[in-house]
Amino acid sequence: MPAHTEYASWMVQAHDQMSSLLATSSTALGAVRSDGASVAVGSSAQYRMHGTDPLSDVLRTVKLSGALFFLVDASFPWGVEVPHAGAFSSIVLPGAQHVVSYHIMLKGRGWVNIPGVTSTWFEAGEVLVFPHGDPYSMLCEPNQPPEFDAEATIDWFRDMAAGKLPFVSKEGGGGEPRSEFVCGFLGCDMQPFNPVLSTLPRLLRIKRSRDGREDLLSHLIDLTLAEARQQRVGGESIRLRLSELVFVEVMRQYLETLPARETGWLSGLRDPAIGKVLVMLHEQPAHPWTLNELASRASMSRTALAARFSHVVGHAPMQYLTLWRMQIAARLLADSSMKVAAVGHEIGYESEAAFSRAFKKTVGVSPAAWRDGAVQRFCSAG
Repeated sequence: MPAHTEYASWMVQAHDQMSSLLATSSTALGAVRSDGASVAVGSSAQYRMHGTDPLSDVLRTVKLSGALFFLVDASFPWGVEVPHAGAFSSIVLPGAQHVVSYHIMLKGRGWVNIPGVTSTWFEAGEVLVFPHGDPYSMLCEPNQPPEFDAEATIDWFRDMAAGKLPFVSKEGGGGEPRSEFVCGFLGCDMQPFNPVLSTLPRLLRIKRSRDGREDLLSHLIDLTLAEARQQRVGGESIRLRLSELVFVEVMRQYLETLPARETGWLSGLRDPAIGKVLVMLHEQPAHPWTLNELASRASMSRTALAARFSHVVGHAPMQYLTLWRMQIAARLLADSSMKVAAVGHEIGYESEAAFSRAFKKTVGVSPAAWRDGAVQRFCSAG
């Protein structure tokens, strides 16, 4: 099959699979669709979809965005030391609150180390995600001195972000064995509330399918690499959007592999009753929810729902609702010209004073101060 035909086939297949899976995810969680009312631009509904699933809702509202993306062709001996994400976030994605690093191993193997947290072997077919911005090193051997220390890595990121380096970076000493891996970075909000990242481990490892099944993650990776080799106008934008989809699919595969007794927000999505409550809260965050109503809709007692939700998700149901409302409000304050009172009304507060008190208590600053800070971050990024 000609390369361009195969590429087009991949693109159609991956797009169809992603659209279908995202469209049906809320059904699997027992979502109740809303009444089909029109969506007002600049309102909280702009960050939700009818029948939305909470994972898509969160990733949309915390403003997930692709940053730097490149391919490493490493020959023995090779090694790189990456500092805390706060040291290079202004380089790879100016204005981002937080940067997530991830690596897709295409060939070879190596050793990953997060000082004081974990040290482990990895191999081709795995995806490594560093959700919390920890410093880490990737080495061909456990005790191999890195070719790039933290300072050299920052300089390298600066040159790559400035377009001074090619998409494929050749590293190492020229020997065998060789390793090949994709390096990607994503920006997102962590404040005031990011329930996805807050419950992920320091290092997330996902193994790509090897059993011959249709694997969307592999299709997305193939598409991204194929696009990188096309050298077409707009290619960087497409690669970054694809890198976001890669991250979403990694999160979904991680969700599918969680042990039955695992706790955390993602585990809550998989729990039939807690998942249904999360869908309701995300579908209608401005609704005047009470614990009684949530428990009735989930076919549970108040006590049972409160205990199970707190155990699995890590927050009491009404506390979670407040945190999620404040995340929506923070995004509206940053991205729209809505008045503070209108933002409060959108998430269920009848008065500006009540909203302002709740926002400051939860976030630590007033709505106006948060908006001013968002403007300053935008201006400094520009």
